Amino acid sequence: MNRLRHLFNVYGAVLAAVPKFYTAYRAWVWMEFVVQILAMVVLYFFWQAVYASGGALGGLTFQQTINYVMLAQMLMPLVENRLIFNFGWMLREGQIAIDLLRPMDFQARLYVDAVGNLFLNLLVKAPLLIMAVVFFQVQLPRDVTTWLVFIVALALGHAVMFFFDWIFSCLAFYSTETWGLSVVRVAVVTFFSGAIVPLQMMPHWLQTTANLLPFAQSVYVPVSFLSGVTPSSAAAQAWLIQLAWLIGLGVISRLVFRRSLRKITVQGG
Repeated sequence: MNRLRHLFNVYGAVLAAVPKFYTAYRAWVWMEFVVQILAMVVLYFFWQAVYASGGALGGLTFQQTINYVMLAQMLMPLVENRLIFNFGWMLREGQIAIDLLRPMDFQARLYVDAVGNLFLNLLVKAPLLIMAVVFFQVQLPRDVTTWLVFIVALALGHAVMFFFDWIFSCLAFYSTETWGLSVVRVAVVTFFSGAIVPLQMMPHWLQTTANLLPFAQSVYVPVSFLSGVTPSSAAAQAWLIQLAWLIGLGVISRLVFRRSLRKITVQGG
């Protein structure tokens, strides 16, 4: 019991620091809010023009598509993880040595921090969700089951992407420059996660490729449930796939990080 209380206090302190760090950059928060409103306006009129002649696209109606693209836009922070920048900064400044000496699991601490950022982002996006419903015809499910399915899928998808990013960020141990790596990562993950368009609208070979990669678990899977693209009855199968990715990437991430520590290079020393 004392051990559990200690862990709760330690990681609770990490979680409590997330809002403080986030609110320290208020101008950035407001700028992101304005940019997302503009993006919603552009997306709405773009898809309205695409569906002007009626019918379906990729098997999806206009309502399903507008639900999906608006909700996916709000969950973009899942794709835009900055873990590799954190690794690069810690290596350049020598901070990695201090973090590894702290009496807590390094990966667990950063995962708690990532979970805190996820929930904080969802809270900040609440006004955008209300605007999407009022002004952009987004229809949200009314049954509790769909929301529960979405929450579980979102939590699992977020964990999958965290472990993938952890593995990818270990490249920072082999390179002193992480900006280029981050650009490549964001471009690939944004496309194959379904953050731009639903996977159904991609050519068959691209859908197959996306399904063989872990990225769709972070955005497409949870958003497809909430937008009505995928029925809640398919939740069990989707969760099993997410769990498989989660366990596999989780184990690999520990092994890769342990090996990468042997290659630490700090600029200037």
